[in-house]
Amino acid sequence: MLIITQNIIGLNLTTHSRTHESSSFSGGRRVLWSPKMCGRTACTLASDEVSRACSYRTREGQRRQPRWRDGDADTYRPSYNKSPQSMSPVLLSQRHFDQNAPVDECVLASMRWGLVPSWFKENDPSKMQYSTNNCRSENILEKKTYKDPLIKGQRCVILADGFYEWKRQAKDKQPFFIYFPQIQGTSQKKTKDENDPTTSVGNKENSVSPPEKASLDSTKRGEPPGEWTGWKLLTMAGLFDCWTPPGGGKPLYTYSVITVNASPNLEDIHDRMPAVLDGEEEVRQWMDFGEVKTPDALKLLQSKNTLTFHPVSSLVNNSRNNSPECLQPMDPNNKQEPKPTASSKMMMNWLKSSAPSKRKEPTTCETKKEQESEAECKSTGALQQWLQGANKKPRTK
Repeated sequence: MLIITQNIIGLNLTTHSRTHESSSFSGGRRVLWSPKMCGRTACTLASDEVSRACSYRTREGQRRQPRWRDGDADTYRPSYNKSPQSMSPVLLSQRHFDQNAPVDECVLASMRWGLVPSWFKENDPSKMQYSTNNCRSENILEKKTYKDPLIKGQRCVILADGFYEWKRQAKDKQPFFIYFPQIQGTSQKKTKDENDPTTSVGNKENSVSPPEKASLDSTKRGEPPGEWTGWKLLTMAGLFDCWTPPGGGKPLYTYSVITVNASPNLEDIHDRMPAVLDGEEEVRQWMDFGEVKTPDALKLLQSKNTLTFHPVSSLVNNSRNNSPECLQPMDPNNKQEPKPTASSKMMMNWLKSSAPSKRKEPTTCETKKEQESEAECKSTGALQQWLQGANKKPRTK
């Protein structure tokens, strides 16, 4: 049962009526491209890695790893190409589930992308007549679907390696992968290649090539337990709700990604971007629905010029494609085959370097309709071969 303990007062915010956003994904149909922001993400970390990657400090300064809600680690599946209606890792306050939990305790949950409001009366969420994959920050208080969970303090943080966006061009659309710049350290490197076409087109000073991924065995490097030096996850502000079928059944937790105007370095790709929470303090404030009231929380929803990006292959256009090549940097002038640059090699090293025995296998069968169709799972075989290559141990469950 969802526990709501917050009362909101003093709301006096200016909003602007705008057309509602949606993505082109619906049910089990494949997505050929995503015209709206934000309609595709990647999260390739295994459940235990996600927990380590979003460790946080308590008010006493102790670093903790958030646990997964019971059973939720099993419903989450890593993926190089996540579409709406798939399950994604979400970070939120434990007080939403246990009113006696410490005020600063966080928990990981696996939630379905595409918010289903608690008051929805149909027995099948797919019967919703509008998309709730994204909600615009400008009119978040004008739509009951989003206003209700916002007022109740149902704020969450959506986690991902990054998200995909498509830039309209004369004859087609060029996909880009967008993510946090990775901090230079013992296991993360920044590289600069002035002739590397995988850096942002016409905006190279704002783009950093992806780093090598850290080894899972941090203790061998003498790192403090719980410290994560691998890929820095993108933290996006969102709202969630809990819907129970009118006829009874298991509650369904779903979320929507909040969007804002694009930052200067991204507006050439798209005019919108997710509301990014940059740093532990912003993440903490967004989740702390008890002390941080709605007006102050909404001030965190700003365009931030902090993300970097690189062009990727059109393989990502089809949501059934779920392989490392979706993330691989490419030369946009060579559409047929990605050019093996230093950055692309580094990205592939990042994808291949972690221990597969601790990962769940990414699967293309994320939606119910796809699970019922064996034909839609054909690409899993090639991915399995990659994951269990010559230098890798067979993965265990």
